Amino acid sequence: MNPTPQPAEPPADAEEQRTPGRTGLKGRLDRYFHVSARGSDFPREIRGGLATFFAMAYIIVLNPLIVGTAPDMNGDELGIARVAATTALVGGVVSILMGVLSRYPFAIAAGMGLNVIVAYTLAPQMTWADAMGLVVLEGIVLLVLVLTGFRAAVFRAVPPGLKTAIAVGLGMFLALVGFVNAGFVRRVPDAAGTTVPVQLGEGGLSGWPILVFVIGLLITVALIVRKVKGAMLIGIGVATAVAIAVEATAHVGPAVGADGAPNPGGWSLTVPALPASVSDLVAVPDFSLVGNFSLFGSFSNIGVIAVILLLFTLLLADFFDTMGTMVGVGGQAGLTDSEGNLPAAREVLVADALGTIAGGAANASANTLFAESAAGVGEGARTGIAPVVTGALFLVATLFSPLVELVPFEAATPVLIIVGFMMMTQISKIDFTDYAIGIPAFLTIAMMPFSYSIANGIGIGFIAYAFIRLVQGRPRDVHPLMWLVSAAFAVHFAIGPIETLLGV
Repeated sequence: MNPTPQPAEPPADAEEQRTPGRTGLKGRLDRYFHVSARGSDFPREIRGGLATFFAMAYIIVLNPLIVGTAPDMNGDELGIARVAATTALVGGVVSILMGVLSRYPFAIAAGMGLNVIVAYTLAPQMTWADAMGLVVLEGIVLLVLVLTGFRAAVFRAVPPGLKTAIAVGLGMFLALVGFVNAGFVRRVPDAAGTTVPVQLGEGGLSGWPILVFVIGLLITVALIVRKVKGAMLIGIGVATAVAIAVEATAHVGPAVGADGAPNPGGWSLTVPALPASVSDLVAVPDFSLVGNFSLFGSFSNIGVIAVILLLFTLLLADFFDTMGTMVGVGGQAGLTDSEGNLPAAREVLVADALGTIAGGAANASANTLFAESAAGVGEGARTGIAPVVTGALFLVATLFSPLVELVPFEAATPVLIIVGFMMMTQISKIDFTDYAIGIPAFLTIAMMPFSYSIANGIGIGFIAYAFIRLVQGRPRDVHPLMWLVSAAFAVHFAIGPIETLLGV
């Protein structure tokens, strides 16, 4: 699944040799995006963009449920419909920007985890305009760190073995996200009084949605084993068709009913159903939230120290979520060099920072690289054409949101399981006999899924690496930036006691 890594920016004459006879728009696009140079082609890139969109389209539904329904300090809410519109709008614009600017197969949308911080930590302490202004500030800081070279320097300071561990951990995280979103793995009810936090289904597998997930997974596996082009997209399509047929006949309903009553055998988020008429496919988007933010309002509400601590929390999570995705997906695509670095990463980081700024300015929360971009890579995407396709579909989704809601989690998440396997294959590159690399690598891989956070896994791995080198009497083997970042993560993990100490 991993092609031999290719230089991200091949010489122009080499590109001409790889694209003989190609002239006109297609030839120019080929050369600009390095399509042939990276061993890809336009149909593969389009399939990859489609696969990425369907793997991450859930954010158009899920982000509004988090950001749109959370009250701010005054009890005001942004509203589901308005947040859905801006989520799709910003995801579309910045994904296209990422594709054109970086030429890599990375898509961007409102980041899960980051939106939870914004909704449940920032908003209760200030107005929504102030909270989104803080997100914009975070994006500006990220952009400054990129333009000064600091962000890329941190990326290069990470040992190759830990970069590989980040990629593998990301694969495990994606697989767990897939299993959880499909309801295949579920939280054990607290009333059970057990120390085991998750279990297989409801103590066992049952319900139509689980069957749809299993059918989608088996079909996708079979197609991949048979090397069928478009295997992941076909799997999503077949599983969606089965889901629609199941709902039409069995009337399964959502996992949580309109009255709040639980339905363990229901669809986890999106109930698949064909619209009653063609007119129901179109929904006029409401973009009134765009520009509704206050850049410095949070300082007057909660004070400078509290703002700095919140900004630090956002910054660290966003910074390393992006790094983890860039390393993992780039490595899976064979686009990183022998040291695990992504050539010309500056453009990726600039687009990512601009995504955070745009997300805050439009009240869609911080936008960042999506790990689900690996779904497109699994379909063969290697260039920026894929996120351009994904972004275009996001923009279309602002008008045709009912179409997006046709695909339930249970039909789309089998892709994440397969991608998790693909990323796991990189684990053979880690030297576990070197404990200074092996133990931090293990902790990184384990903590990403177990803590449900990419940034937490990276932080614990970094701290462990610095600590072990210190114990070994080899502190100089640790890059100064690694010491700095490890210290920052230590502060991040202790942010609760620090806030208590400072009386914040």
